[in-house]
Amino acid sequence: MYTWHRRPLQEIEAVLNEVAQAEADSLCEAIVAAQSIVVFGAGRVGMACRGFAMRLAHLGIRAHALGDATVPAIASDDMLLIASGSGETPSVKLIAETGLRNGCHLALITARRKSSIASIASTVVVIPAPSKGGGEALVISTQPLTTLYEQCLSLFFDSFVLQLMSRLGQTNDQMWARHSNLE
Repeated sequence: MYTWHRRPLQEIEAVLNEVAQAEADSLCEAIVAAQSIVVFGAGRVGMACRGFAMRLAHLGIRAHALGDATVPAIASDDMLLIASGSGETPSVKLIAETGLRNGCHLALITARRKSSIASIASTVVVIPAPSKGGGEALVISTQPLTTLYEQCLSLFFDSFVLQLMSRLGQTNDQMWARHSNLE
């Protein structure tokens, strides 16, 4: 029997159990209020962000992943949703600052509440997993680098979609109707 999966699953559960519901609720309301959303993250975090942008589109929300050719200009009624474990990645910080200069609502999902990007974000959700430069980790991970944060971010996004579905009154069938039919 394959058993290597047990420890990572225990780590993920321990971390996600510590995400504050009030922070998730604030993010949910900010997303619902936004005219459109642009998501961004670097590396493996960016991959999770792209998947979340796709699910937002399935929910009927105007959503884009930064880097796509179709990303529109961002304005005061829009949201820039950034994920950064450290909250310090220079390229990500630059995008956050650029978004703010253009007047958007800045939201951050991070492992570090006390970070440069968190200090300028209006909405912050902390996923207390190990990250570059420390973090608020409650779990010592057996996994390499920032794998635990990246896994937790992906699962947070997927479970957060359930919260958005409930808040927006969306069903799985309605989301399937918005899924690409070119595949």
